[in-house]
Amino acid sequence: MGILSGLFRSRDKPTDRTAGSAYSFFLGGTASGKYVTERSAMQMTAVYCCVRILSEAVASLPLQFYRYTDDGGKEKAVEHPLYFLLHDEPNPEMTSFIFRETLMTHLLLWGNAYSQIIRNGKGEVVALYPLMPDRMKVDRDEHGRLYYEYTVYDADDVDGRKGTDRVGRTVRLSLTMCCTFRD
Repeated sequence: MGILSGLFRSRDKPTDRTAGSAYSFFLGGTASGKYVTERSAMQMTAVYCCVRILSEAVASLPLQFYRYTDDGGKEKAVEHPLYFLLHDEPNPEMTSFIFRETLMTHLLLWGNAYSQIIRNGKGEVVALYPLMPDRMKVDRDEHGRLYYEYTVYDADDVDGRKGTDRVGRTVRLSLTMCCTFRD
């Protein structure tokens, strides 16, 4: 009977991972022992499809600017300085669809999406570039104002210079250099 009882026994019930293992719960341990990141999650077909469908759906929504009229109504404001950037081309390398799809993907995977604002000499916004959320650190200074620190690696193509190593340096961005999209 001892041999057959091993073959026909019931499966073990799932265990409560938070009971008795608080350190693994707070440090991000998983039941499988595999470390899950945003990039490794995107290798799962279900995660990839959900992120792609949601990002493309949001990016395909119409984007219009409106202004209030004197009589309390509203009308489209196609002459607004930001209309072309957000509706057509936020930067020379991206269409509005790709830009919004990228920001929505960042929002779904990291919980935040950041964009660097490029201004000309007159202070006008001329381009928007998405930034990687996992490289951004948001904090407050001694006066309670938000500031953003973005890590740039030497291997990144910044100002036309390419490096070979991954030594990071932190670039502090002021509030006017970065905008946050949150739900």
